[in-house]
Amino acid sequence: MGDYILEMIDVSKVFPGVKALQNITFKLRPGTVHALMGENGAGKSTLMKCLLGLYQMNSGKILKYGEEIIIRDPLEAAKNGIAMIHQELSTVNERSVAENIFLGRQPTKVRIFIDHKKMYQQAEELLKSLNIDINPYEKMGNLTVAKMQLIEIAKAISYNSEIIIMDEPTSALTTKEVEQLFNMIRNLKSKGVSIIYISHKLDEIFEIADEVTVLRDGHFIGTDYVKNMNVSTLITMMVGRKLDEMYPKVECPITDVIMEVKNLSAGDAFQDVSFELRRGEILGLAGLMGAGRTEVLETLFGLRKKTSGQIFIKGEEADIKDPADAKKHGLAMLTEDRRRTGIIPVATVCENVVVANLKEYVTKLHLINNRKMRTDTVEYVDKLNIKTTDTEVRVQDLSGGNQQKVLVARWLLTNPEILLVDEPTRGIDVGAKAEIHSLITKMAGSGKAIIMASSEMPEIIGMCDRILVMHEGRLTGILNRSDATQERIMEYATNI
Repeated sequence: MGDYILEMIDVSKVFPGVKALQNITFKLRPGTVHALMGENGAGKSTLMKCLLGLYQMNSGKILKYGEEIIIRDPLEAAKNGIAMIHQELSTVNERSVAENIFLGRQPTKVRIFIDHKKMYQQAEELLKSLNIDINPYEKMGNLTVAKMQLIEIAKAISYNSEIIIMDEPTSALTTKEVEQLFNMIRNLKSKGVSIIYISHKLDEIFEIADEVTVLRDGHFIGTDYVKNMNVSTLITMMVGRKLDEMYPKVECPITDVIMEVKNLSAGDAFQDVSFELRRGEILGLAGLMGAGRTEVLETLFGLRKKTSGQIFIKGEEADIKDPADAKKHGLAMLTEDRRRTGIIPVATVCENVVVANLKEYVTKLHLINNRKMRTDTVEYVDKLNIKTTDTEVRVQDLSGGNQQKVLVARWLLTNPEILLVDEPTRGIDVGAKAEIHSLITKMAGSGKAIIMASSEMPEIIGMCDRILVMHEGRLTGILNRSDATQERIMEYATNI
């Protein structure tokens, strides 16, 4: 037996016109958490898909305990003790926890009949062994995302998995739920299970990982123990340059009031929110999960109905009933969940960019001016440095950071005066974050007014001129940039 449970040696993968992986080496020790890091497009997903048998390597080999194994498909990966928990959970919400764990491989009696008693008994024993306090009879759809994550881990363990790949497992979890997940991971380590952990959240890596491997542009950059690294060195390895300015906020003229909100309420979501927004200003919305940040933005954009209050734009009251009204008043919005409410995954980059501005491409003869659509798209692809081989590529094939820039392009094309951005850098890598921050700053510098909601306090403090802090649907404090600290924001966010 070798020292490593898993070795991927000199792995290369080529797609038409693209060398996705070039001689990548990745080694995983038994009973450890090994973080796989890199910007979007670095090759992390491609490498893991090769490991799972979803892609076939052009060259290289995979060893388990020093012995070469061949993985042609996910079934062979499972037989070799390898499982993956995807960022987008594939649960069957109308089925019970036990049914989800043993889906497609339920124990049977008399060969053809499902042995429900045995299935629930096995599920109960499995959950108990993993210290997961969840009723196996509970319907999956009733669980929180965090508990669904735990059930997916249990499912992976039920295959006798020795290696579990976790892809952005905390992207939708609260702080308390993250700690629960981390306790679960520590428990798995104690049982000898090895974890490949993929995340863009650097603080998580330093808390939970033992080793880190960094990829960049399809190349292996290096592997080291976490204890030998710090945030600065890790970032430099990932992006190939030092990011001294993660938040490239520059002072720009803040002029006249463009929006005034008075005593705005939306049922139980939030009440009596009032503020002013000026041209050239980046106004932050901070608060804990459930504070009402997203709901305020949704109401301003007409996605949520207000129950009372007034919105004034350029001194005149604006009756915004839907996004079409919002657009007429010069508003645009980048939603929190780009996959569900932002991008159209199967549509092309071009179609995604122009979709909010289609009327501008209809000729007098009621025909679509495809040439102008492509020209405008190419302009913004170049302007925003969107990494794509062609404007006809499906947007789902782009990295998360590039998908976000496609959405920015979509709304810039409408020439908005007010931009609402909700969690603009969620789920994207550190290099892409800096690019998005730079774009936001440039938009403010051009005279646009921006409201930015974010759960990342360093982002809020680093980017915003003023910060509105909310607690349980109410505005509890307003801080200037010079006065803002994480401690003061938390005081208002918890209403201490």
